[in-house]
Amino acid sequence: MYSCNAKQEKPAEVVVDKEQIKRDIQAKEDEFAANYNAGILKNIGYYADDATTFYQNRAPLVGRDAIVEFLRSDLMNNSNKITFKTKEVFVSNDGKQVVEIGYFTVVDSSNTTINTGNYMSLFEKRDDKYVCVRDMSASDMPLQ
Repeated sequence: MYSCNAKQEKPAEVVVDKEQIKRDIQAKEDEFAANYNAGILKNIGYYADDATTFYQNRAPLVGRDAIVEFLRSDLMNNSNKITFKTKEVFVSNDGKQVVEIGYFTVVDSSNTTINTGNYMSLFEKRDDKYVCVRDMSASDMPLQ
């Protein structure tokens, strides 16, 4: 009977370099901040077409176009600059999904900090690059 049973091959193990993925996600955050700060929203490749983002005090923004339009209207009303710092990444075993935990800082035109807080983003690897499919943030500044 033993000879009749086909030997099961184990699938090749995927090697996930968590530190490299963290650097890749930080690079995505840096690129997003640079484009936002320069007012170049047309080519933001950060969000997937089907992304949803959760901002405070508003309904979720669904779809890349809705998110970019919100960012565009935000830029019309201020000259603030934003930076992001990736603190942790949690990577799926196959490297196809990444949850990022990070910290953001917003400064005004005089370089005065006007907002800081934390964010969480879910990335999926699509066409061999990570795109954000869900994100949300929370300010750690006291309510005025």
